[in-house]
Parts: sequence; C-alpha cells; structure tokens
Amino acid sequence: MQSVSNDNFGPLVAYLVPGATVLLGLRPYFPELEHWFAATPPDAPTLGGFLYLTVAALAAGMAVSAIRWATIDTIHAATGIRPPNLDFSRLHGNVDGLALLIDIHYRHFLFYSNMQIASVIAYVSYRSYYGFAGMNPWFDLGLLVIEVVFFRASRDTLRRYYKRSQQLLSASK
Repeated sequence: MQSVSNDNFGPLVAYLVPGATVLLGLRPYFPELEHWFAATPPDAPTLGGFLYLTVAALAAGMAVSAIRWATIDTIHAATGIRPPNLDFSRLHGNVDGLALLIDIHYRHFLFYSNMQIASVIAYVSYRSYYGFAGMNPWFDLGLLVIEVVFFRASRDTLRRYYKRSQQLLSASK
C-alpha cells in the first residue's frame, strides 16, 4: 500500500475524510458499516472490510463534493467570491505555481467545505436515528461552532486561491 505523500494527501483529506464522516453518521442504518469501522481486535475489520470502507468512503466523499458544488460553491459565488477570469495560455511555465496554489489553498477549501456538508449529513443521520431525548446540548452547540469555522475557513481559502491564481494567470497581463 502506498504511503501518504504530497501526491495523495489532497484527495485523502478532500474526499476520504468527509466520506468516512458521512459513513460514520450512517452507521446505525447499515450494520455492515459497524464491522468496517470496528476498532477492537476481535472485531477488527478484515482486509476486505477495509477496502470496502475505503471505496465506500471515497464514493460518499465524491457525492459530498457534488452536494458542496451545488450549495457551498453557489453560496460563495452569490456572496461575492467569484472565480477569476484566467488566461490558460499563460499556464506554460506556471504549471508548478498553479499546482502549489491548488495544494496550499484549493485542497484546503475542498476539505473545509466538504466537511461542512459531511458533518451536516452525519448529524442529521445521527439525530434522526437517536433523536434528541437525553442528549447534551453542548453537542449541538459544538457542531454549530464547527460549521461556522468550516464555512469561514472555506471562504478564506477559496478567496486566497482565486486571488493568487488570478495573479498567476491573469487574462489582463
């Protein structure tokens, strides 16, 4: 198995982590997920279970990303964070620079915004299964705080990505 590197860290945090978050929230509805997520040695997942979980998390993460595109990206665009007009004829000689901007800004945007969607899905699933009776209100407040932080972080990283990619590939240069 390949180790985590700069080449695969972005997709790992942008898709697998949010996808696994959704699957954790859906666990009560799908008993097989319990086995895939098992942490105790006698219940530890098999290699097949690990692979199923990885593929399922990737698929869920890609679905989360599509929901993010339809919601968060639309909200950001409607509230003033619009993609810049880039001149891709200027890409020659700037490929490494654009790749760096994607790694340090856009991948983080994907993580923050995908986790915002994944957290909501997991929370709604959890609450719809277990209800609100006897639950600690700090749990709900904590989720709200995390959602605000993810939203603000996604706006900041997307804004930085757009600004710096425009500086690199500006059509007006």
